[in-house]
Amino acid sequence: MSAEAMARDPAWVRRTDVRLRPDPTRVVRTVFLPGQELLASGESRSSAVLGRVLGLGEAEVDAELAGLAASFTHRHRGLEETWDAHFALIRHRLGASQPSANRRRLIGAYFTQEYAVEATALFNPSMVPHPDQTGLPAGSTRFVMTVRAVGDGHLSSMELRTGVVDVDESVTLDDAPSVGVLPVARPAVYSREAFGHRLDDLGGDRTNADFVLGGLPPTFGRPDLDRALDELHAQRLTRGAAVRTVDRFEWIADCTYQVEFPPGSAIGERVLMPRGPSESRGLEDVRMVRFTGADDEAEYLGTYTAFDGRDVSMQLLRTRDFARFSATPLSGPGARNKGLALFPRQIDGRYVAMSRADRENNSVTMSDDLVRWDEPVTVQRPEHAWELVQLGNCGPPIETDRGWLVLTHGVGPMRTYGIGALLLDLDDPLRVVGRLAAPMLTPAADERSGYVPNVVYSCGAMRHGRTLVLPYGCSDSTARIALVDLESLLEELLP
Repeated sequence: MSAEAMARDPAWVRRTDVRLRPDPTRVVRTVFLPGQELLASGESRSSAVLGRVLGLGEAEVDAELAGLAASFTHRHRGLEETWDAHFALIRHRLGASQPSANRRRLIGAYFTQEYAVEATALFNPSMVPHPDQTGLPAGSTRFVMTVRAVGDGHLSSMELRTGVVDVDESVTLDDAPSVGVLPVARPAVYSREAFGHRLDDLGGDRTNADFVLGGLPPTFGRPDLDRALDELHAQRLTRGAAVRTVDRFEWIADCTYQVEFPPGSAIGERVLMPRGPSESRGLEDVRMVRFTGADDEAEYLGTYTAFDGRDVSMQLLRTRDFARFSATPLSGPGARNKGLALFPRQIDGRYVAMSRADRENNSVTMSDDLVRWDEPVTVQRPEHAWELVQLGNCGPPIETDRGWLVLTHGVGPMRTYGIGALLLDLDDPLRVVGRLAAPMLTPAADERSGYVPNVVYSCGAMRHGRTLVLPYGCSDSTARIALVDLESLLEELLP
């Protein structure tokens, strides 16, 4: 660390040497449709490619497939199964033709590509205690860290990393994964109430939507939804805008999904890429928190920004083991824009979250069901030179004996970001107890250059005894970890 940065940092903040950099060799496999454009004849290039593969001799097919296996199978898990699955997607184009097993698999390979999920950047982490703390020395904490990975086309995905903070506050990351593993879709379970909330946000006449909702139970699956939509379609002659209503229900359903990673995959290998239409161009800045429910059972909840190339919206990830995830669209005025961050438990029987619905102030919003969020109440406005452009949170609040510690980000001149802190009352989070007048972390000389210069930004820190382990992104390019003495920070917040 440079002398300049050490002189600028408070004495109670220490930047570690841990640094995550993007690795372009880490790839996943996805479907590839050659060209994707239509030719003058009206035939896509997929048909032409398929015809040429069918024209290869059997010996050439076998040789090509063997060469592909030698070159690519060590970079993936279950690659041959993927080739089989991708062949199945275009099997209908072959009619009655029955190619050999090797030719079918080779055809699948022609419709498969590698995608480097973190070729551009790896940044904006959040950190939570690992669900498995067994086998550790006393005073150590195993953690899971979410990281925003950006690949070709500026497509953002969520990756995971694991590591340990020991009793001496030494941070060790587990070895970087050599492969990337994608999940498989599982049947989603929908909520009638959640659909209703999202329809409220979309606006317009609810007559047709209420007809569909009236035919659904409180929780339902895809077959139930299809039956209800079929009922609406049967009355389309007497119900105007029925097609638009169907499209809206389909859109909400597609944004609501469940996935599961294959058994045997390590947490650090798992990659969650965009799936639903609301996040088609990015699954961004997951703010993960270990949430303890009223029954004292813990689960991990992660709010994130879904980006479709034009609009942003908030979604919620839920998991207990980082192997099975569900995603649900959030709604209500408190969930507008970016940066919703959940408190780790309910307060007075309600869910609570930090919100930046107005794009420049830190506010608090509440919910009865984790899905619809009330009108936010502003608790912090820009006051100091380093935050006059806008304020926001840097992850879920952390409970301390003196209040809810909220890490914040402020944007100042030259669009320079700094990380500060806010303290809210434990029983009444709408009451501010203290705030830092100056940032505790600003970009060091070796952190200022990147995709977006002059940025330090976190999506969530983890408490480790009396230390705050603060992972943060550097200029939208890399990630580092700093250690903050919690007692000293609280003293700064409480003069």
